[in-house]
Amino acid sequence: MSADKGEVIRLGGLAIRFLVEGSESGGSVAIFEFDVEPGAKVPVAHSHDAYEETIYGIEGVLTMTVDGEPHEIKPGNALCIRRGAVHRFDNFHPGTARMLAIVSPGILGSNFFREVAAIVAAAVNGPPDMAAVGAVMRRHGLTPA
Repeated sequence: MSADKGEVIRLGGLAIRFLVEGSESGGSVAIFEFDVEPGAKVPVAHSHDAYEETIYGIEGVLTMTVDGEPHEIKPGNALCIRRGAVHRFDNFHPGTARMLAIVSPGILGSNFFREVAAIVAAAVNGPPDMAAVGAVMRRHGLTPA
């Protein structure tokens, strides 16, 4: 992701760049690009009851597991994750996967990723404080599975 397109939030092997914040759309939608490096540590399985999330493949292949069923998202593929569905993602392939996420309504924002990134960055000598990560997730409308 190029920095000239806006702020890039780094979270381990993930890079997130918001294109539209909910505040910019009157709360109707939030849109962000995210890159997932091969084998990257990714968020725990979770759900969200207040919004849908649609993932669109731009580059590479990402495996989204939704309610226990794996879906490979390739360039040009889209997957809608309905409210309440437990999901997670992994990049099992050799190249970086780049996806577009569309959140409707636009409840999830960049502050969620900044807060989690700060917790991960603070854990220099061990794993991040998962209780703190869980608290941030719940505050931003995500429920850890």
